[in-house]
Amino acid sequence: MKTILTTGSNGLLGQKITEKVLAEGRVKLIATSKAANRYPKINGYEYAEMDILNPAQVRAVIEKHKPDAIIHTAAMTNVDTAEANKELCRQLNVDAVQNLLSLCEEKNIQLIHLSTDFVFDGADGPYKEDDAVNPVSYYGESKVLAEELIKNSKADWAILRTILVYGINNDMSRSNIVLWAKGALEKGLPINVVNDQYRMPTLAEDLAEACLLAVEQNASGIYHVSGKDYMSIADLVRKVADYWALDKSIITEISSESLNQTAKRPVKTGFILDKTVKDLGYNPHSFEEGLKIVDEQIKKVN
Repeated sequence: MKTILTTGSNGLLGQKITEKVLAEGRVKLIATSKAANRYPKINGYEYAEMDILNPAQVRAVIEKHKPDAIIHTAAMTNVDTAEANKELCRQLNVDAVQNLLSLCEEKNIQLIHLSTDFVFDGADGPYKEDDAVNPVSYYGESKVLAEELIKNSKADWAILRTILVYGINNDMSRSNIVLWAKGALEKGLPINVVNDQYRMPTLAEDLAEACLLAVEQNASGIYHVSGKDYMSIADLVRKVADYWALDKSIITEISSESLNQTAKRPVKTGFILDKTVKDLGYNPHSFEEGLKIVDEQIKKVN
């Protein structure tokens, strides 16, 4: 059985990987994050505090636990924060990756790296893995820089690009679009949503499964991992309203330009999933099925 080490284990994807390993026992897990463990169960895996910006600590944790693979989920993912704090974004999204890569090369560890649809400009989605990248934000640029480092390294690597991940975890320190829309509409708060950006939202459980499949099958190269349904952000929010029978009359459709956000967003991304389905056996849920899974989890928590 392989030993995997996850970075960013307190985040949504990190927690879903922990949950999946505890339920299915397919690998031995070392979960790591910068702060204390926020996952409620403490048995069945090991936890270590590890700040990806502290190379000495990263080396010490990796040398102690000797993983076969690292699933690198920790990153700065807030697009506007990245645009406003480029130096910190570069440290987290590029420099930390270089440090992990060096250790992976030295110790023969496979690196599974999470990337994003924001490496594309959104002019011509949905995209295949080998389509040309052309980021329109610094966040996207930082992820392209990391991908280039990885592709040019001597390590065993796989890059999993994903889109708009949603789901519910323990101690949600950050929301996501589904929970945000549901929460606002339940409170009767009018919301503005863009109708000119198109995505394929990804259930966090599906992405966690893809990460484990990549480890188990020694995946190599770039893989696109998302949900299978293509929709505008406005349609996404309306689907959330429909699922929970919430008032759609308080949803106002707007253009991206009118938001005046710090960072530019790609217009139409989306992925062609054929390679990931064929090579890894990836089988994502529909958006409707994903909402049902989230709903069941919310009911358990409440």
